[in-house]
Amino acid sequence: MTENERPNEGLDQLPQPIVRRRRVSASWIWLVPALAAVVGASLVVRSALEAGPQITISFQSGEGLEAGKTPVKYKSVVIGIVHSLGLSPDRNSVLVKVNLHNSAESFATESTRFWVVRPRIGLGGVSGVDTLFSGAFIGADIGDSTESRKEFIGLESPPSVTHGTPGKSFQLHAGDLGSIDVGSPVYYRRIQVGHVTSYQLDADGKSVSLHVFIDAPSDRFVTQATRFWNASGVDVSLGANGLKLNTESLATVIAGGIGFQDMPGPQDDTPAPADASFVLFGDEATAMRPPDGEPTYIRMRFDQSVRGLGVDAPVEFLGIDIGHVVSVNLDYDEKTEHFPIIVGAVIYPRRLGRAQTKLAALAAKHGDGEDLAQTVGVLVAHGLRAQARNGNLLTGQQYIGLDFVPGAPKAAFDPAAKPLEIPTARGSLSQLQERLDSIVAKLQKVPFDKIGNHLDETLGQLSSTLKHVNTELLPELKGSLQGINKTLGSADKALGSADKAFSSDSPLQQNLGLTLEELQRMARSLRVFSDYLAAHPEALIRGRRADPAPRSPPPPAPPPPPAQGSGP
Repeated sequence: MTENERPNEGLDQLPQPIVRRRRVSASWIWLVPALAAVVGASLVVRSALEAGPQITISFQSGEGLEAGKTPVKYKSVVIGIVHSLGLSPDRNSVLVKVNLHNSAESFATESTRFWVVRPRIGLGGVSGVDTLFSGAFIGADIGDSTESRKEFIGLESPPSVTHGTPGKSFQLHAGDLGSIDVGSPVYYRRIQVGHVTSYQLDADGKSVSLHVFIDAPSDRFVTQATRFWNASGVDVSLGANGLKLNTESLATVIAGGIGFQDMPGPQDDTPAPADASFVLFGDEATAMRPPDGEPTYIRMRFDQSVRGLGVDAPVEFLGIDIGHVVSVNLDYDEKTEHFPIIVGAVIYPRRLGRAQTKLAALAAKHGDGEDLAQTVGVLVAHGLRAQARNGNLLTGQQYIGLDFVPGAPKAAFDPAAKPLEIPTARGSLSQLQERLDSIVAKLQKVPFDKIGNHLDETLGQLSSTLKHVNTELLPELKGSLQGINKTLGSADKALGSADKAFSSDSPLQQNLGLTLEELQRMARSLRVFSDYLAAHPEALIRGRRADPAPRSPPPPAPPPPPAQGSGP
């Protein structure tokens, strides 16, 4: 062992210190933060796993929407929640960012629609009542598109028909909307089977297009022959059967409505396909009328007042409605210096029915062709004239009547003219008015003033004559009447004496009776003499023959002998 190693020898013999390690003891208080951290981490992981796409919906207003609270629902199932709200760059709309659930990823497609569900009261009914307690939420409706989309323009009102509702949509065309609105009911035989979903003005601005949805299974009643009409309001008509009031329901009076039905008789009952187009007629009577066919424009020239004749006034042929007036314009004729009135009308030849077919065949038979102008030319030659007639004495409304006028003067008609111009004649009421005017004119020529003056002079003379009669003639007449009374008294006395002379006891009465008896015998003898001369005219020369001697009566016949074998 060296010297350097020696000092270490004692150190090896010293006792070695014992080092004890301290134990670390964990407290239960740290378990709570640990569990919170685990739960938080799990929630983060779960949120990350369940998080779906984020979409942006644009609304005109953010009323009722709150970030982190307002849900997005589909069929009352929450599929997302509003994340934040903000204004658009142009500040004209509200941008709502929505976090959809992972299971609702399919709603971020092109055909999805979003709207805010709020309490609404309209003509179509009341909706969104449940939001009075739960608050507004965003409703969703998914379509069939699979194209992804992140930005949407929200609807300001709920859609009338959600995707998947059984039924069909149809398109209607009308001249105007009337009182129909979105949600107005659609009736079939007075039963509501659908409603109006939307409407819009056509591109030309001359008509309106409406979309209606008919619920299944009633959509099968819409066929190729179906007619739609505006059933809004109340239809009042006064005819031979009295006053009629017709309406679909009280709701149509307030909110408007549409009715449809097939035309009567055998028709094509094939169900119409979805989105088929139909014409919306103004009323049921017009809708159920047979097809009008192609219209024809005609023109008429009247040299009389047509006060009460307006646009849409009917045009009738022998009492059958075949068209309506479309224009009434004033013209000026430089030759006659009068103001004729030009009336334009649209007629539908097919409304004549079988008559139109037979007239066309007759015109073709005579070699004039089947053109309507040729047919009208034949009718004009037989006295067809247009007349402005009074249709209502109370209101003064007039209509155009096409009728045959007996003895009508020959009128010029050009079948090649465009449009056709129908000759006119004054109506019966106009003729009556002209006659009344002529009578009034004649009465105006009567000198009523001179007649009145002469009548005054005559009455004056008559008054003076009566005065003369009262003052001079009546006293003399009174004296004459007194003399007449005296004469009548003398006559009465004479008649009394005559009555006494002709009494039954007077000799004059006895002599008068004998004289009358002699006259009767003489008349009897003359009658016998005249009868004898009528039987024996030769008695005037030979004289009367002697009367023949009377014949003795014949002897009585002997009694018949008794029968043999008879007993006593």
